[in-house]
Amino acid sequence: MHYVDGFVIPIPKKNLASYMRMARKAAKIFKEYGALEDCECAADDLKTPMGGAPFTKFARAKKNETVVFSWIVYKSKAHRDRVNAKIMKDPRMAQMGEPMPFDMKRFAYGGFKVKVDA
Repeated sequence: MHYVDGFVIPIPKKNLASYMRMARKAAKIFKEYGALEDCECAADDLKTPMGGAPFTKFARAKKNETVVFSWIVYKSKAHRDRVNAKIMKDPRMAQMGEPMPFDMKRFAYGGFKVKVDA
Protein backbone atom coordinates (compact mmCIF):
# COMPACT_ATOMS: atom_id res chain seq x y z
CA MET A 1 0.00 0.00 0.00
CA HIS A 2 1.06 3.56 -0.64
CA TYR A 3 2.16 6.09 1.96
CA VAL A 4 0.78 9.64 2.16
CA ASP A 5 2.06 12.86 3.68
CA GLY A 6 -0.91 15.08 4.50
CA PHE A 7 -1.10 18.80 5.25
CA VAL A 8 -3.73 21.25 6.52
CA ILE A 9 -2.63 24.86 6.20
CA PRO A 10 -4.50 28.00 7.28
CA ILE A 11 -3.39 30.66 4.85
CA PRO A 12 -4.24 34.34 4.36
CA LYS A 13 -6.62 34.66 1.42
CA LYS A 14 -4.39 37.37 -0.04
CA ASN A 15 -1.51 34.83 -0.18
CA LEU A 16 -3.41 31.94 -1.76
CA ALA A 17 -2.28 32.65 -5.34
CA SER A 18 1.33 32.99 -4.18
CA TYR A 19 1.08 29.72 -2.27
CA MET A 20 -0.34 27.90 -5.30
CA ARG A 21 2.49 29.17 -7.52
CA MET A 22 4.98 27.87 -4.96
CA ALA A 23 3.08 24.57 -4.65
CA ARG A 24 3.11 23.99 -8.42
CA LYS A 25 6.89 24.47 -8.50
CA ALA A 26 7.38 22.20 -5.48
CA ALA A 27 5.12 19.51 -6.96
CA LYS A 28 7.31 19.30 -10.06
CA ILE A 29 10.36 18.78 -7.87
CA PHE A 30 8.64 16.19 -5.67
CA LYS A 31 7.54 14.25 -8.75
CA GLU A 32 11.02 14.58 -10.28
CA TYR A 33 12.38 12.77 -7.21
CA GLY A 34 9.72 10.04 -7.38
CA ALA A 35 6.56 11.18 -5.59
CA LEU A 36 3.58 9.53 -7.29
CA GLU A 37 1.10 12.35 -6.76
CA ASP A 38 1.03 15.85 -5.27
CA CYS A 39 -2.41 17.37 -4.77
CA GLU A 40 -3.15 20.89 -3.47
CA CYS A 41 -6.73 21.83 -2.65
CA ALA A 42 -8.12 25.22 -1.63
CA ALA A 43 -11.25 25.34 0.52
CA ASP A 44 -14.45 25.74 -1.44
CA ASP A 45 -17.40 24.31 0.50
CA LEU A 46 -16.80 24.14 4.23
CA LYS A 47 -20.38 23.73 5.37
CA THR A 48 -20.70 20.64 7.53
CA PRO A 49 -24.17 19.13 7.04
CA MET A 50 -22.89 15.71 8.16
CA GLY A 51 -21.62 17.09 11.45
CA GLY A 52 -18.09 17.58 12.61
CA ALA A 53 -16.05 20.74 12.56
CA PRO A 54 -15.30 22.66 9.36
CA PHE A 55 -11.64 22.79 8.39
CA THR A 56 -11.53 26.51 9.16
CA LYS A 57 -12.40 25.79 12.80
CA PHE A 58 -10.13 22.75 12.99
CA ALA A 59 -7.21 24.76 11.57
CA ARG A 60 -8.09 27.80 13.72
CA ALA A 61 -8.25 29.92 10.58
CA LYS A 62 -8.73 33.64 11.14
CA LYS A 63 -11.42 35.68 9.36
CA ASN A 64 -9.03 36.70 6.58
CA GLU A 65 -7.76 33.13 6.06
CA THR A 66 -8.81 30.07 4.11
CA VAL A 67 -7.59 26.49 4.35
CA VAL A 68 -5.42 24.44 2.03
CA PHE A 69 -5.66 20.67 2.27
CA SER A 70 -2.92 18.78 0.45
CA TRP A 71 -1.21 15.43 0.18
CA ILE A 72 1.73 13.76 -1.48
CA VAL A 73 1.62 10.05 -2.36
CA TYR A 74 4.62 7.73 -2.24
CA LYS A 75 5.21 4.02 -2.89
CA SER A 76 5.97 3.39 0.79
CA LYS A 77 7.24 5.11 3.92
CA ALA A 78 10.82 4.18 2.99
CA HIS A 79 10.26 5.69 -0.46
CA ARG A 80 8.90 8.86 1.17
CA ASP A 81 11.98 9.08 3.37
CA ARG A 82 14.31 8.74 0.35
CA VAL A 83 12.38 11.35 -1.68
CA ASN A 84 12.26 13.81 1.22
CA ALA A 85 16.01 13.43 1.88
CA LYS A 86 16.67 14.46 -1.73
CA ILE A 87 14.10 17.27 -1.56
CA MET A 88 15.75 18.78 1.53
CA LYS A 89 19.08 18.97 -0.31
CA ASP A 90 17.66 20.52 -3.48
CA PRO A 91 18.55 24.24 -3.68
CA ARG A 92 15.36 24.96 -5.65
CA MET A 93 13.31 24.20 -2.55
CA ALA A 94 15.31 26.60 -0.37
CA GLN A 95 14.69 29.42 -2.87
CA MET A 96 11.00 28.81 -3.18
CA GLY A 97 9.23 30.34 -0.23
CA GLU A 98 11.04 33.42 0.99
CA PRO A 99 9.02 34.67 2.70
CA MET A 100 6.62 31.76 3.14
CA PRO A 101 3.03 32.73 2.25
CA PHE A 102 1.76 31.17 5.50
CA ASP A 103 2.79 30.79 9.12
CA MET A 104 4.97 27.66 9.37
CA LYS A 105 4.10 27.33 13.06
CA ARG A 106 0.41 26.87 12.28
CA PHE A 107 0.32 24.19 9.63
CA ALA A 108 -0.48 20.55 10.42
CA TYR A 109 1.47 17.69 8.87
CA GLY A 110 1.62 13.94 9.24
CA GLY A 111 2.55 10.71 7.50
CA PHE A 112 -0.20 8.16 6.93
CA LYS A 113 -0.29 4.48 6.00
CA VAL A 114 -2.94 3.90 3.34
CA LYS A 115 -5.38 1.29 4.60
CA VAL A 116 -8.11 1.52 1.95
CA ASP A 117 -7.40 2.40 -1.67
CA ALA A 118 -10.58 1.94 -3.66
